[in-house]
Amino acid sequence: MQKVKMPITIDPVKAAQKRSDYEGNTPLVDLTRLTESLLNPQGDVAVRIECSTDQQGLTVIQGSAACEVSVTCERCGEAINMSLDCNFAYTPVKAGDNAALELIPERYDVIDKDEHGEINLRQLVEDELILALPLFPMHDEAVCAVSAALMSFGDIGPEPEKPNPFAILAELKKK
Repeated sequence: MQKVKMPITIDPVKAAQKRSDYEGNTPLVDLTRLTESLLNPQGDVAVRIECSTDQQGLTVIQGSAACEVSVTCERCGEAINMSLDCNFAYTPVKAGDNAALELIPERYDVIDKDEHGEINLRQLVEDELILALPLFPMHDEAVCAVSAALMSFGDIGPEPEKPNPFAILAELKKK
């Protein structure tokens, strides 16, 4: 397998028939939805895609993507560097083909083909990397600039007693 520039779209059926493999890099700046969450959109994503047909005759697109990103720590607001690494396996279907969805094993995710019968590899990789991002990235507590003691904002006093809304009904019941 040789390193090539990753295509933006492929025809998955033709690629599976040829047993095409792609290995290459995609610039982070091209993944605009992902870079909205990053501090610095510099660098590349190492991508590997393998197209094949499984025992059921389904077209399968398997791959992995890895990159180093810099995000904001939700606890202290400083930069945190982290590795994103994801593996995926998809099988393409025509949009709206609900009968085919029942035959697809759980190990595959489903991806819709466009009107030309192609799938967008760049969008697929970007979606997987977005899912690999933690919801609330934080440093380890030992490394973070904000300690647990500084995160306390005061005492919460006891809740004032409220009258029971059913007290009136209890009085009516006594009568």
